[in-house]
Amino acid sequence: MAKPDKATVAAVSTLAVLLIVGPWLPRWLSFLVTMALARALVVAGVVLLMRAGLVSFGQGLYFCVGGYAAGLAGRSLGLTDAFALLALGLACGVIIGAVLGALLCRYREIFFAMFTLAFSMILYGILARSQALGSTDGFHVPTPTFLGYAPENAGAWVFALASLVAVACAWGLHRYLHAGMGYAGEAVRENEIRVEYLGVSARRVVYIEYVLAAGLAALGGTLTAFATGHVGPDMAYWTTSGEFVFIALMGGTAHVAAPYLGSLIFELVKSYAFQVSPYTWQLVLGAVLLAIILFLPRGLWSLVARRARA
Repeated sequence: MAKPDKATVAAVSTLAVLLIVGPWLPRWLSFLVTMALARALVVAGVVLLMRAGLVSFGQGLYFCVGGYAAGLAGRSLGLTDAFALLALGLACGVIIGAVLGALLCRYREIFFAMFTLAFSMILYGILARSQALGSTDGFHVPTPTFLGYAPENAGAWVFALASLVAVACAWGLHRYLHAGMGYAGEAVRENEIRVEYLGVSARRVVYIEYVLAAGLAALGGTLTAFATGHVGPDMAYWTTSGEFVFIALMGGTAHVAAPYLGSLIFELVKSYAFQVSPYTWQLVLGAVLLAIILFLPRGLWSLVARRARA
């Protein structure tokens, strides 16, 4: 019987630790980690595109789609099962990503970034002006159930679900990046023409990775809706998409675990900065990012990689 590889062992071990530690965490910390895991899914998609030489400032679109899909299904259809809502959010994100990706993947560099941002802001404008969807205030998301079970402490169950989804996606993304298509994405960044000479369509590679990133962002949005119990058009606003790029730069792109590390540090810094200085917390985040760019240009994960090499 073949032994499991290191990635599988690491994924199972991480999930086990999260599930064991989760019930003992204070509620505020459990919520913070849940939000970090949900955002890390979106950031993982941003990192996937970055490895192909693209930067998306519009992942808030799919983040918002996932959240609103869960909210609308719960409010209008009475569907509250967390697993069904996750599947619905994922399907909506992938379908919209597949449609928009056919157009966006024709462009590269700054045009790609601006077009993704434009579509995200279009969605924001539509939602902000829709009275039926709560306008700028958004609306409440019903408390999720789990295969018919409605726990008293839904937050702990959402934490466990977020841990399961985040670890599973990290493991799947690791396998993808170490497969032929994953290496093709990096090759597109280095020399797109040479990739075409090898018989691989660069546009097809980018398209697949864009759809994957859309699905990851939709999952993150759905989990965020579960954790906060509310969705609003701000999920698609440009500052939200900017935060995902911010976290990607903080963590780095060298490893699939980097988005999770960056997201956790971001949530901790943001939480404490807002508590200490509620009116200038953005200044603190900007200073942190500037320090990382100056002293850790490859992101926080470079510290882990440096220690591993040592």
